[in-house]
Amino acid sequence: MSLWSAHEIAAATGGEAHGAFSASGVTFDSREVGPGDLFIALSGETTDGHRFVAQAFEQGAAGVLVSRPVDGPHVRVADTMAALEAMARAARARTSARIIGVTGSVGKTGTKEALHAALDRAEPGQAHKSVKSYNNHTGVPLSLSRMMADCRFGVFEMGMNHAGELAALTRIVRPHIALVTTIAPAHTAFFPSVEAIADAKGEIFQGLEPGGTAIIPFDSPHRDRLIAAARPYAGRIVTFGMGEGADVRAVEVVASPTGSSFVLATLGERELGFTLGQPGAHWVANAMGVLAAVEAAGGDLAQAGLALAELGGLPGRGAQHDVPIADGGTARLIDESYNANPASMRATLQVLAATPATRRIAVLGDMRELGADSDDYHAALAGPVVEAGVNHAILVGDGMAALAKALEGRVELVHVPRAAEAGAALDAVLAAGDAVLVKGSNGVGLSAVVAALVKRRQPCSI
Repeated sequence: MSLWSAHEIAAATGGEAHGAFSASGVTFDSREVGPGDLFIALSGETTDGHRFVAQAFEQGAAGVLVSRPVDGPHVRVADTMAALEAMARAARARTSARIIGVTGSVGKTGTKEALHAALDRAEPGQAHKSVKSYNNHTGVPLSLSRMMADCRFGVFEMGMNHAGELAALTRIVRPHIALVTTIAPAHTAFFPSVEAIADAKGEIFQGLEPGGTAIIPFDSPHRDRLIAAARPYAGRIVTFGMGEGADVRAVEVVASPTGSSFVLATLGERELGFTLGQPGAHWVANAMGVLAAVEAAGGDLAQAGLALAELGGLPGRGAQHDVPIADGGTARLIDESYNANPASMRATLQVLAATPATRRIAVLGDMRELGADSDDYHAALAGPVVEAGVNHAILVGDGMAALAKALEGRVELVHVPRAAEAGAALDAVLAAGDAVLVKGSNGVGLSAVVAALVKRRQPCSI
């Protein structure tokens, strides 16, 4: 199916079309170019996409978007980044889809994926989403430019690490529904307080379409702050969570030994009982936000409940694997290697605590961008580690020195500088029946530890 023609790209960007072509996909990463794609040659501080134009055509690109003459069908513009944003705005303008924006300090990618699954299950192929964690000033416009004009729903993740970034993104996305997940210390190196982070997340409401819906975590200490941020822009404000008084509330949660839970939710006068496949109390709260957004979008709540039962963990964000052990048996691996902040560390340590195991091992990497209070945030994890019943901790990176000191004499531990040493330390102790949590900021590189273990994995249910 055609997503963009050369003529449509030129009209959207004010560029000049050189040769006719029709693109079925869009990318600015030359490694991802496939047959029929439009390759956008972005120019950055470290590399220039124009160097990869020939490679893009070799990989089957239908055409390219460039700012200088090239061989092959292309649209030439003055600035390819500005052109990408123009395509995003044009994609948004040409669709009648219900658009949902998702942000938060913790849980936004998982919530985005769950929300897409809930909408797509009821109307297969009619829901569009931002892929991976494409949630910044390049990823959001790219995700919009990939949206078919005739889809029914669009779900977009939006992130930030400085004030003002989300305000710019939400005005491109122009959501009908804006959902905020958990607010927590993250990127505190760039903010004076968690309240300032809440204010920055509240910028998502500034782009709401007239009469739009703001969906806010009821149990958050920043609830009233977010409500105040939403009030000037939202036609309707909906709260979700666990506490009495939430508009969408989990009134009963019964956990099973397999990690799933039965949840009874109320949405005003209605009730919905469903099984939640993902383990952890944080996922129960996220699911309430998903239901609130599905209802606001006019989706099918019953199908949403079925989708939440079927939802699997994402690589780096909760995927679980049974890893064979050389001497026989398996260990359960919980892959949370993509990112970490104090709130998500606590939440996933609780998942580890609830995982049936002979021993529990935590491989924990630095939490980055926490600023002057970084040592305090790391040291404060000692209590959750002990409460989770961790038998052996492998701490990775300089930032974990404060936690290592706080855990002395309380948990068997090693502290290593890099992910490679963490992998070796884990191999030395891993045994059948163990449950292993691997979590840290992406820059620590713990995904390599996970990848080495997953190579020998067996399928499991989560």
